[in-house]
Amino acid sequence: MARRSGEETRALLLRVGMQMLLERGVSAGVQHIRLQDVLRRAGLTTGAAYRLWADQTDYQRDLSVAMVRLRLSAPTDYARSAVESLIAAGASGDDVIRAAAASHVRSAALDSDDPDDVADGQSFLVALALRTTSHTWPELREASRERHRESIAAFAEFYQFLMDAYGLRMKSPLRIEDFTEAMAAMGEGFAIRALEGIAHPTYEATADDDVPEGPWSLFALGVRALVNEFMVPIDADDAPGR
Repeated sequence: MARRSGEETRALLLRVGMQMLLERGVSAGVQHIRLQDVLRRAGLTTGAAYRLWADQTDYQRDLSVAMVRLRLSAPTDYARSAVESLIAAGASGDDVIRAAAASHVRSAALDSDDPDDVADGQSFLVALALRTTSHTWPELREASRERHRESIAAFAEFYQFLMDAYGLRMKSPLRIEDFTEAMAAMGEGFAIRALEGIAHPTYEATADDDVPEGPWSLFALGVRALVNEFMVPIDADDAPGR
């Protein structure tokens, strides 16, 4: 068997460390991923690691950066899969909002029978938890900002697709990026609540309530409020609450 290069060994040890993070979940924290345990699982000796990192802290820094950069799916995959068939069927905007919000709530709660969905949700939550500690290392801060920029760009495109589908435009002087930033702040905030074990509030609105009838999550109601405050119909004669 050909001998691994230093870069191949580095990639292997980071990959094993990320797998251990995903298995143990957010509560483990990168500080609990010991380099000795990673080496043992990878079947390598101590010398293989210490030719690459000065100490365990150096390894944990690079592991944090690699984990924040890891994406098991594109940023908007869950939301798109939740709403595309609804849009094609001519569903109402409220139904689209509820479905997209529900997909985010389930992902943050790891509420799925599909192992791939759970792994994807776990990856998102671990990366989110690491991003809250991005002040620890400059490299982690930059990786966190890069991930945020990528997500904002992807979701801005997705939201523009939804606006086009429902004949909406941004209220002046707001931009689609402003709406996307507000959505990201709210979505990540609810995800952090899920990390804390706080159940997501849900409601069953009736015909007597002030919101459209049917099941609503608090996140969905927040999205609906943002849509109504940030957007108007392209046709100025349409009612703002379209």
